[in-house]
Order: sequence, then structure tokens, then C-alpha cells
Amino acid sequence: QFQLVESGGVLVQPGGSHSLSCAASGAALPYFAIGRFRQAPGKEREGVSCINSSDNSKVYADSVKSRFTISRDNAKNTAYLQMNSLRPEDTAVYYCRADDGFDRSWGQGTQVTVSS
Repeated sequence: QFQLVESGGVLVQPGGSHSLSCAASGAALPYFAIGRFRQAPGKEREGVSCINSSDNSKVYADSVKSRFTISRDNAKNTAYLQMNSLRPEDTAVYYCRADDGFDRSWGQGTQVTVSS
């Protein structure tokens, strides 16, 4: 099974920005759909965004639309989630997931805290 390694957590002020990375080893990410999820304390894990493998089309949850951008760098075998205009309600553990319909792997998760 391949592995996904996520960048470290962060504490950022409201209105700030941060980029999360998700690097794959043992698999070629261009062939995988990449999903971003988050789980806040006491809440269920929710989908944030995804980018598919065929045409790189993207989908966003309403709560992050126009603030977050998902992308991939095939040369680096890495996916990114650029987060702008962060709000306290964005505080959560963020996960990446890669799925090609046959194989799936999750990143270890990274804490994002938005607080003044």
C-alpha cells in the first residue's frame, strides 16, 4: 500500500492563509483522485474538496468555496490545499486521501488551528 505524508500543523490568526501539502510515495498521484477532509472536535469528518484524475476538475464544500484551492503538482507527486481567509470554524484536523477506484490511502492528518 502506498503512503501519503502530510505537512505539519499550524496555528494561524483569523484572516490568515496557509498551504497544506500531501506527498505520495509508492504511487503516482496523477492517476488518483485526491480528496481533502477535515474533522473538528466533537464533529464527524467532512469533505472539504477534491480534484479528480481525468480532467483535474475540482469540487468544494460550500463552507470553503472561494477561500480554498486544491491543486496537484505531478512532477513532485504532491497535492496541495491553499487556504485563505481562514476562520475559527476552519479549525480541525485535515486529512488527504488518494483513491483510484482500486487502491486508497489516507494521510496521517495535520492540525490546523485558527485563533487569535
